[in-house]
Amino acid sequence: MAKEFKITSLRLAELEKELNYLKTTREREIAAMIAEARSYGDLSENSEYDAAKNEQAKLYGRIAEIEDVLSHAVIIEDENEATGRVGLGCTVVVEDASGKQTAYRITGSQEANPMENKLSDDSPFGRAIVGKAAGESFTFSAPAGSYTMKVVSVSREG
Repeated sequence: MAKEFKITSLRLAELEKELNYLKTTREREIAAMIAEARSYGDLSENSEYDAAKNEQAKLYGRIAEIEDVLSHAVIIEDENEATGRVGLGCTVVVEDASGKQTAYRITGSQEANPMENKLSDDSPFGRAIVGKAAGESFTFSAPAGSYTMKVVSVSREG
């Protein structure tokens, strides 16, 4: 069975917009770069041509990647909204053992970005917290050790 990519409708729109840009504007730009590099003569010693062809390969790789995600996308939105439990698309505030509170957004793997506190439901943290409600504690293992945290609040704002 093919991998499913859990994404929000907002992320779906972003990917469709990026794909459109890559297939139109960016593809034309790279074709122009290749044409210009060809005009310089001997292709065997033409670094501009090699660079343009590498850009083209990256472009086609990214297009294929986006098309794969879009063809296997599963739109998720507020799947646990009625219960007030942690699920994909929600923002959760957790408290660690020292009392420090941090807010995280639970996303699918395609949207995860730990630097922006967007964590995948497939991560150890995500697997441990999904389904929990405010007031519940959970434990998860990370490379630095095992952690126990408490869910302070669950909301749907992004």
